[in-house]
Amino acid sequence: MEKLSEKTLVPKYMQEYDLDEECEELLTTLPSEKCWNGIHLHQYQGFWFAPEFLQAVISCQKHFQAFDTDILLVTSPKAGTTWLKALSFALINRNKYPNIHSNHPLLTKNPHELVPFWEVDLYCNKDFVPDLKTISSPRIFSTHLSYESLPKSVKDSTCKVLYLCRDPKDVFVSFWHFISNVRSKRNGTLPLEEAFECFCRGVCPFGPFWEHVLGYWKKSLESSNKVMFLKYEEMKMKPYFYLKEIAKFLECPFSQEEESKGVVDGILNLCSFDKLSNLEVNKTEKVSFNVENKYFFRLGQIGDWKNHLTTEMIEHINSITKQKLANHGLSF
Repeated sequence: MEKLSEKTLVPKYMQEYDLDEECEELLTTLPSEKCWNGIHLHQYQGFWFAPEFLQAVISCQKHFQAFDTDILLVTSPKAGTTWLKALSFALINRNKYPNIHSNHPLLTKNPHELVPFWEVDLYCNKDFVPDLKTISSPRIFSTHLSYESLPKSVKDSTCKVLYLCRDPKDVFVSFWHFISNVRSKRNGTLPLEEAFECFCRGVCPFGPFWEHVLGYWKKSLESSNKVMFLKYEEMKMKPYFYLKEIAKFLECPFSQEEESKGVVDGILNLCSFDKLSNLEVNKTEKVSFNVENKYFFRLGQIGDWKNHLTTEMIEHINSITKQKLANHGLSF
């Protein structure tokens, strides 16, 4: 009888990805669920990952070497990642690109191109480990990883971590829309109720949401000079104040002269939802991981959950939030 190839022993869905043997072997040992319009998720270090992301996570944990001058932007998916990337890039590079009206990179490139993700840009190729040493300081990276899953070199360094969270009701609704848009052509419409049940159980890419938030909240209380904990809603209400606070945290505060010349307002305007969403690059092009840029700019508002969730859903998710976070002094 002909001997089966090793590849045939791997579940069929894993064969769709270019995974190395180590990742394939690990995946077969981990708890798994199929949800979110056909996405296979595996639980690793307490959080859920799609196969290709898990391979990138493992590679990042092995190979990334943090510099003390690094800046790491962290969010759970759909918590304001695109806005945080735009603001941070414009802030750090304000002297390099002072003319925000004509030659600024944010006018022609999506924020995800300018601030790469570890798991979807840098460490996604199983045969290639990027050499990041030549990037000029401060290097800015982004990730959806939990604090527990960060590379050891990040935890051991004095690099700065900006963590942005958002009301879980808006996170869920935004993520449901995002998944529905990027996967609907292949898998059909994703029922809201089905997605809600998975989210509340914590089974969603890079989730559970509450444990993700709590890990960075606790670290921000322990090491406020290393982790800055931000809330999307507060930033939307007081963007001028919080951009200045971020600049202080990153040790590049605005001078009085910059403030008087409108530099803070200029960055906020450049990075505003209305400005970025109406740029041609964000209407017609795709990012490196093959998602259309327009799907990163849906509403950018607070409270859209009121238009989608039933009273029972709202009560349920609020109950979970209170149970998970209230004892730690955190609420939305």
